[in-house]
Amino acid sequence: MPSRGRYWDDFTVGEVLATGRRTVDGGDVSRFAGLTGDFNPLHTDAVFAKETPFGERVAHGILTLAVSNGQQNLSGWFEGTALALLGLDRVRFTAPVKFGDTLHTEMTVKQARESSKPDRGVVTFDVTVKNQRAEVVCTYETSVLMRRRV
Repeated sequence: MPSRGRYWDDFTVGEVLATGRRTVDGGDVSRFAGLTGDFNPLHTDAVFAKETPFGERVAHGILTLAVSNGQQNLSGWFEGTALALLGLDRVRFTAPVKFGDTLHTEMTVKQARESSKPDRGVVTFDVTVKNQRAEVVCTYETSVLMRRRV
């Protein structure tokens, strides 16, 4: 069965790709805390979190990053054509993600460069994660090794 993924050759510098949306809830935070062992009370203790500047529990920053990555994969752009995630750079968490926030990810193609092997290339994206109010909650740069059409 052919993949729905895009090849290195299919990306254009300046192109913006947008994912679908996903709402983050308390169950997501609880499962993430259990998976990672990060039970910081800011995320897991409503009484503690009420006394913080946020006034309530918020999602882990790394959970926000993971949701963004999942959204990218659900989009299908990398299905069967991505060979490796080469890196995440300049990750910034710019606003809290509160329970009930709905996130989507926008990826702008920053660079598409050939690699030393003719069957692959590297695509670098500037990534922005926004909530339902269009507030930026996370930004980062990611580079992906992609198959080329040969």
